[in-house]
Amino acid sequence: MAGNNGGPWGSGGGGGGGDNRGGNRGNNGQRPGGDGSQIPEIDEIVRKGQEQLRVLMGGRGGRGPRGPRSGGGGPAFSGRTVLLGLLGVLALWVFASFYTVRPEERGVELMFGSYHRTTGPGLNFAPWPVVTAEIVQVTGERVTDIGTGRGGRMDSGLMLTRDEAVVDIEFQVVWNIERPDEFLFNLADAGETVRAVSDSAMRDIIARSELSPILNRDRGAIAQDLLEAIQATLDTYQSGINVIRINFDRADPPGEVIDSFREVQAARQQRDRLEREADAYANRVLAGARGEAAQILEQSEGYRAEVINAAQGEASRFVSVYTEYVNAPEVTRRRMYLETMERVLGGMDKVILDGVTGDDAGGGVLPYLPLNELRRGGN
Repeated sequence: MAGNNGGPWGSGGGGGGGDNRGGNRGNNGQRPGGDGSQIPEIDEIVRKGQEQLRVLMGGRGGRGPRGPRSGGGGPAFSGRTVLLGLLGVLALWVFASFYTVRPEERGVELMFGSYHRTTGPGLNFAPWPVVTAEIVQVTGERVTDIGTGRGGRMDSGLMLTRDEAVVDIEFQVVWNIERPDEFLFNLADAGETVRAVSDSAMRDIIARSELSPILNRDRGAIAQDLLEAIQATLDTYQSGINVIRINFDRADPPGEVIDSFREVQAARQQRDRLEREADAYANRVLAGARGEAAQILEQSEGYRAEVINAAQGEASRFVSVYTEYVNAPEVTRRRMYLETMERVLGGMDKVILDGVTGDDAGGGVLPYLPLNELRRGGN
């Protein structure tokens, strides 16, 4: 028949009399009526994937598109492959178990999540996953700023003094880690803990101090007290933190009242100056009065001693005269008479007439002779 020129099964048209067991495909596995491109079967794709997997796992692939399969269709593992796998796993385990600690660091080993030991610098071994290690830097200085306002509402820096004045304080706490194990396990947030403890300790110290010493001369003492208070509180927490120093950056009145505060400070300085001048004058006058009183007291003491000594001398002389009088009354009487006359007449102006006795005194002495007047005129 003229319509059966496409072969024994007919051509790709719609001839319905032949056996179409090839589906709608021709002899070359091509779809009729298309552009002639070849589309592989699904089982061919699966087979090629299995062959490639078998080759990667150490087996052998088929020789052709439908060649024989090795190992009954499953992946084949050789002893060399297993050994290489074990060595790789061992290398990964060794890499995860050894760790290095630098000189400024310390290692904290945890066994099943609990503290085991602290390791020093160098290469250390911690069999993973039984033991894990945390590396902590211990020698580096860490700084916590207080009063800068960067810590939120609680970090304003405004504090109340004992004399009910407000002062704005800014300082730094410099610290490092002394016990890495305590630092890791006892503190959730080390920076916030140091900030809270430092702020609380400073407020307690400022509340016990007055404003003027804080602004002028007591900053060093306050910094030392603050360091001791912070360290004592952190030690009670077992924080493992060592406070190195306190940097007292600023202590000023609040900005809103700084002008008024300066005027008050100037008035206080003037008051202090006047008080010092008054104290100096009082000290000078008091010292003069005390010196004069001491001088008068010394003079009175000298006079008293002089009178006492004179009285004692007179008494001693009288006693000695009386003793002589008892031994020789006549001689002593005459001597006392002569001494008395000498004492009485020694300071008087007198004229002694030699050679005139009492019997002929009326004939040898003129009734009146102004001897005193003559002596006064001669001088």
